[in-house]
Amino acid sequence: MNAKRTMLVVAHTGRPAARSSARLVVEMLTAAGVNVRVLASEAADLRCAGVEVVPATPEAAQDAEMVIVLGGDGTLLRATEMARPAGTPLLGVNLGHIGFLAEAESDDLPDAVERVLSRRYAVERRMTVDVTVRQNGGIIARTWALNEATVEKVARERMIEVVIEIDGRPLSRWGCDGVVGATPTGSTAYAFSAGGPVVWPQVEALLLVPISAHALFARPLVVSPESVLAVEVIGGYEAGLRPSPGSGQTETFTGVLWCDGRRRVDLPPGARVEVRRGSEPVLLARLRGAEDSAAGGAPFTDRLVAKFGLPVAGWRGRRPGRNDQPSMRRDGTGQGSAEQGSAEQSRERPDRKEEPRAHA
Repeated sequence: MNAKRTMLVVAHTGRPAARSSARLVVEMLTAAGVNVRVLASEAADLRCAGVEVVPATPEAAQDAEMVIVLGGDGTLLRATEMARPAGTPLLGVNLGHIGFLAEAESDDLPDAVERVLSRRYAVERRMTVDVTVRQNGGIIARTWALNEATVEKVARERMIEVVIEIDGRPLSRWGCDGVVGATPTGSTAYAFSAGGPVVWPQVEALLLVPISAHALFARPLVVSPESVLAVEVIGGYEAGLRPSPGSGQTETFTGVLWCDGRRRVDLPPGARVEVRRGSEPVLLARLRGAEDSAAGGAPFTDRLVAKFGLPVAGWRGRRPGRNDQPSMRRDGTGQGSAEQGSAEQSRERPDRKEEPRAHA
């Protein structure tokens, strides 16, 4: 006899749309005989009958088939703190703005739940980073991130001075607003805003992106996933004062480390932040079937177009079944001209309309 299926529902309860959507999800799941968990901090707002109320700890996702998240990327990042140690995949339903990590939109919610119930989904492994903070040779903090680990200045009127190290060798010293160490998943988050490259999630790599660096060489870097990035904070700026726990005195902090915008570590002068490939991935549920997995980065390309509203009008694409080999020029270079290609398409598609169309 099969064990009863269990799913955890997490919602941004500050949004009425998220509360009503969460109730719909719970109703559909319980009607199908699925055991539903909700977080104790959200249960009063959701007011769902017949659910299991659990604390917001990694045990909440333990032995669950999936964590269904209703909100924006911030809500999903909060849910990763429970799902990652449990090894449970997350399904994001976007009720926020861009919602780049989400798989479904609110209008698709009933269909998304039906697909989950019929097990028509795949699971992607997303690379994470483990972050270690050292001072004077000792470890003062350990944490992790799905999107990015960012070393930032504390005081608005001052820069932070850092030395960048790759694989144990110094690269450069920068006066800057901060440095982002990101995963491919995070390449469309803070690193994107800082001018970093977009990296397809199938690519395994680490990104290092400076924020407003005052230096001639301050380009975004893409390095091996086996590399170790280090940011050493140079002392000298009394940029921030905070009470020292239990001492009644104040401590000087030159910078601050943020991981996914959620986990904070204050950085004293001389602190060293090391970023390396994470020991545990985050699992994301995707509603596309196995037939789409062979398309490689095509679904991510569609996601970029849809989330950023990219203009693709005029794209003609490749006719199914056409020979994928490029046409040979007479000089043997294998590169046909644009005029030749257009002429060939016109001859091969006499019934094709010329109106541009967009693909989202």
